[in-house]
Amino acid sequence: MSVIDSVMELPLEHTSNVFGQQDCFAKKIERTLHVTMVLRDGECKIIGGETQVQRAKKVFQTLLELSKRGNVIQEQNVDYALALSFEDKEEALLEIDQDLICRTVNGKPVKPKTVGQKQYIDAIRKNMVVFGLGPAGTGKTYLAMAMAITAFKNNEVQRIILTRPAIEAGEKLGFLPGDLQSKIDPYLRPLYDALYQIMGADTFLHNAEKGLIEVAPLAYMRGRTLDNAYIILDEAQNTTPAQMKMFLTRIGFGSKVIITGDLSQRDLPKDVPSGLDVAVKVLKDIDGISFIRLSSDDVVRHPLVQKIVRAYEVYESEAARKAAARKKEIKP
Repeated sequence: MSVIDSVMELPLEHTSNVFGQQDCFAKKIERTLHVTMVLRDGECKIIGGETQVQRAKKVFQTLLELSKRGNVIQEQNVDYALALSFEDKEEALLEIDQDLICRTVNGKPVKPKTVGQKQYIDAIRKNMVVFGLGPAGTGKTYLAMAMAITAFKNNEVQRIILTRPAIEAGEKLGFLPGDLQSKIDPYLRPLYDALYQIMGADTFLHNAEKGLIEVAPLAYMRGRTLDNAYIILDEAQNTTPAQMKMFLTRIGFGSKVIITGDLSQRDLPKDVPSGLDVAVKVLKDIDGISFIRLSSDDVVRHPLVQKIVRAYEVYESEAARKAAARKKEIKP
């Protein structure tokens, strides 16, 4: 294999952002693509096999363009750019970056970060009901909240309703301290956290007092018709089929519904089917309802979370294969 080199300009103001602290991003590119990167006098020389050098060059150009757009490069950006490079789709990361949903109260931009997340956002814009399915860390709830808050601020809906099933995971509600609201609040805390980060605590509390933003357990939805609202059902894998049907039949005119869940993290009793699982089977062919399946490739938390999710996927797949094999053996 012939060794070649390619030289690229790297403006000084983008060096630390693209190369990472103590050159950690550059070292990751070197390890993954088997190239050598040398930084000198505002230029980056990439040395290696022709295919590897071209691939590293595209990854480098992608990260540099993200930096020029004002992004703080994170390890997830580097990992995803490298993953896309093996499919010759590096430019997809730049297209995704152009989709600004909103800004947090601190001015941080909220954007999709993966192809799967972009498909999720596009589906929310186009459909009345969207199911966001996938493992922890894929941004299902956070992006749904960002879309809801943006629609609310743009007067596209009159209110936001956020709900979760209050499933007892290990501890009974009755044994938790406080009144009913304080017993339920821990189940809804992730929704509050996202609201505070995107909207700000003061704005949220002001709108909550006026009844324009409501965070409530799923049981509180019974008997209501929800018009002109952005409704998010989180942790939907913990609903029963009856609860899911009840929730879906609450939808009124001018409303948009996002249902998020991870079927691998159910807290229901073993003999109780998941309402989310049933809904996926029952509603799959209905126009206006979209199902977006995110995977470990869409995890945007710490890279270790992505590795954990993938390890569990392999383990669960192997366990299912062995269970199916045992079932075949004992079949008369």
